[in-house]
Amino acid sequence: MPVDGSSPVLLDGDEWKAYFRDFKRSAFRLEVHQTYTMPAEAETVRDFLAGASMPDGFNAPWHQTIRGHAAAGRTMTRAKVVRRPLTPYSRYLFEWCIPGNVAAGENYQIVDLTERPNPGLPEQDFWLFDESTVVHLNYRPDGTQINRELIQNPDIDKYLAWRDLALESAVPFSAYRT
Repeated sequence: MPVDGSSPVLLDGDEWKAYFRDFKRSAFRLEVHQTYTMPAEAETVRDFLAGASMPDGFNAPWHQTIRGHAAAGRTMTRAKVVRRPLTPYSRYLFEWCIPGNVAAGENYQIVDLTERPNPGLPEQDFWLFDESTVVHLNYRPDGTQINRELIQNPDIDKYLAWRDLALESAVPFSAYRT
C-alpha cells in the first residue's frame, strides 16, 4: 500500500507490458526472493527439476525483447540476490534462464549474501525504468506474485542508491561460481 495514503496503481496485461516496450534508456530489476512461484513457469520448472533438457527456443520472446533494446542502445540490468545452497528455483534460473538472457544482451549480476551480511538492500523486488519510474513486484512468502504496483512519487534517489549498492556488491553472472 502506498505510504502517501493514495490508492495503489496496480499494473497488469498490456499496461504492464508497455513498460518493457516503451522505456527509453534503462530498465533495472532487483530480485531479492529465493523462490518465485509463477504459473507461467510452472511447467518448465517442473521439467527442469525432473531432469529434462531445455526446450529449443526456450524463452525466445523475452530474448528478442532484450536483443531489440540492446540493438537500440537501451540497457537491461538485473541484480539477483542469492544465498547458498541455491533453491531449486534459483538453480532453474541459473541453468535455464539467465544464460539465455545474458547471451541476448542483459547485464545480469549476482549478489551472494551467503557469507556476508546484507549491505543495505531492501527486501523488496522492483523494476526501475529510465531512472524515474518504480514498480514494486509484491510476493507472498511462497514466491507467488500478489501484484505489480506502480509507486507514485517515489524517492528516486533511494532506488538509485539501492541499484548502485546492488551493482557494487555484485559479480557478473558469467564470473559467479555456485
